[in-house]
Amino acid sequence: MRNRFDAQLEELQESMVEMGNACIQALADTKDGLLNGNHKKAREVLTASMAIRRMERNIEGLCLKLLLQQQPVASDLRVISSALKSVYDLERIGDVTGDIANLILKENVSIASDILNLSAMAEQTGVMVRQAVKALTTQNQELAEQTVAMDDSVDACFKHAKKTLALRFTGNDTGMEYALNLLMVAKYFEKIGDHAVNIANWASFSATGILSGTQD
Repeated sequence: MRNRFDAQLEELQESMVEMGNACIQALADTKDGLLNGNHKKAREVLTASMAIRRMERNIEGLCLKLLLQQQPVASDLRVISSALKSVYDLERIGDVTGDIANLILKENVSIASDILNLSAMAEQTGVMVRQAVKALTTQNQELAEQTVAMDDSVDACFKHAKKTLALRFTGNDTGMEYALNLLMVAKYFEKIGDHAVNIANWASFSATGILSGTQD
């Protein structure tokens, strides 16, 4: 019975890695679509977002099967419950990349000059998601803590974006819609950072049994 449980637990971890990798790829494609006006990549992000949603449902089903059909000990319960919570944040990351892709396709957010440094935000959040998932699936508390600490720089980028747009578009009504679209993209990246922090916090809980604050 335990051998079967261990095999299913390994399947869960592999599924989490697969879902995490899908989110990381969606982020990379979002960055390409945003900075290079690559509509093909933006459309691929929308497809990936739906696939990530399906992965969430599959992982939730596996978690519930492990909880209902097996008799996990406390450490196993932490692994399963952390995965069950983290798939929500991964699914939200997929949704947010889809939201950015829609802006790329429907609005004027081509920013080759990258006045808001969104390239750095995309890169940073991609690293955060990658580290958070690795911390979760390997129960690496140190890596989880490093991921949480990285969120400060993403928040700082968002604050800089707001200040930059306020200075550039003050009194310029013709550029206001463009500015708001850019600010929305920056906010989306900030939210991705928040979701990565949540995953990292669940990784710490899986490793230690202590849960830090999570964000909506």
